[in-house]
Amino acid sequence: MRGRKPKPTELQLAEGDPRKHGVHRLEKKLEAETRGSRGLPRCPAHLQGLARKAWKMWSEELERMNLDSRPDGPMLEGACIAYETAIECYETIKKQGRMIARRILDPQTNTLVVGGLKPHPAVAQMNASWMVLRAFCSEFGLSPVSRTRLAVDKPADGDDELAAILSQPRERKRSTETIN
Repeated sequence: MRGRKPKPTELQLAEGDPRKHGVHRLEKKLEAETRGSRGLPRCPAHLQGLARKAWKMWSEELERMNLDSRPDGPMLEGACIAYETAIECYETIKKQGRMIARRILDPQTNTLVVGGLKPHPAVAQMNASWMVLRAFCSEFGLSPVSRTRLAVDKPADGDDELAAILSQPRERKRSTETIN
């Protein structure tokens, strides 16, 4: 039995601990989690064309979202290859059509004849590539639905000033009531 895939601890904290694990317990769990070093590796040399363009675009977005971890490089590489494969299959289908002739051997003439239509093999390949890509995008918050689940605080330009103000000692309020 598979069940639900566990949510990342950061996401649980961002959602406000809906399962009532306890914020401090989740914070301790987050501290204990291993973290990969920041920054994705360089784009692999074998990625060319659309795959290289996808690497550039996604790596920049992941960096902006603070999700660029070195161990995730191979996963991004797979997504780029899946994207290129999906687009290549789409181009093939556009040229050749979604259906192709099914050829069968005619036993009387011992020649190949058209025996109907079947889906183009590129259709199945394209669909599989899009599913791989969808899974990647969901894991990294790169789809509209996954972004709604992923709450990442964006620092504003004036956060340093605000932090300085908030870290100052607080003045105690003086009581206006007097005790008689």
